[in-house]
Amino acid sequence: MVIGFGLPVAGAWATPANVARFAARAEELGYGSLWTFQRLLVPENEQVLPVYRSVLDPLIALAFAAAHTTRARLGVAIVNAPFVSPTVLAKQAATLDVLSGGRLDLGLGTGWSPAEFAATGASMARRGPRVEEYAAVLRALWAAGVASHDGEFYTVPAARMEPKPVQRPGPPLLFGGSVPAALRRAGRIGDGWISRSAQDLSAIAADVAEVKRGAVEAGKDPSGVRIVCRGVVRPGERGPRLSGSVDDIRADLAWLAEQGVTEVFLDLNWDPLVGSPDADPDEATARAEGLLTALAP
Repeated sequence: MVIGFGLPVAGAWATPANVARFAARAEELGYGSLWTFQRLLVPENEQVLPVYRSVLDPLIALAFAAAHTTRARLGVAIVNAPFVSPTVLAKQAATLDVLSGGRLDLGLGTGWSPAEFAATGASMARRGPRVEEYAAVLRALWAAGVASHDGEFYTVPAARMEPKPVQRPGPPLLFGGSVPAALRRAGRIGDGWISRSAQDLSAIAADVAEVKRGAVEAGKDPSGVRIVCRGVVRPGERGPRLSGSVDDIRADLAWLAEQGVTEVFLDLNWDPLVGSPDADPDEATARAEGLLTALAP
């Protein structure tokens, strides 16, 4: 099982120096991947977790990390597809893949925040079919030759998009989602699935089975579908999986591998002593550095 690391993209520790330093240090320590996430805005008077209050753009942060690393894969978990044209994201993803030497993993979601839908002019209707067509447009634009698409949601006139991604036929597409239909869709049309921050990890084996069921229904080899877990780390008192002592967390990582998880990225952004904008920046950085080292693969 590959162990990755969530980059400093939220709250007090999300500084330019830390993005560069933690990316390089994680790669040096043997972490196999680096991850970001998307949050556009927080509505006035809405109570949210501290992690969501101040968040860097996920693709720009990955591009910055790419410049300070050479081997670790670069993943976004996730970009909400309805908020941006697939043609725009295809260009951004291809560019990031070129500049990183073919290291991008692109996570896609359907979105959930009504305020973000309103602010981006997106529709909440038929999000499942929309994201399926979205993926088809991405793959068409990354393919060789002329691309075109005339669908229910998106239209692309016959055209070429260059340069193509380094990875062929394109960066792996990983899908979020937690309901059975979304899990099966990830297995059916995606290269893998990404769990959410609020995932009940104690029941993840059932979700893995649903993803693989979707792959089988599509005639794919389920063993080739990636299962990526956002590992929200809660050091201190023992509670849900990935909480407690370093030894507790390491034991949970081994247990997740037994449940069919192929990759976990340890995410400290959800720790309020690290990812809250109210945390002390120096203390947050020191705490994160200690955990980065202690949990290194």
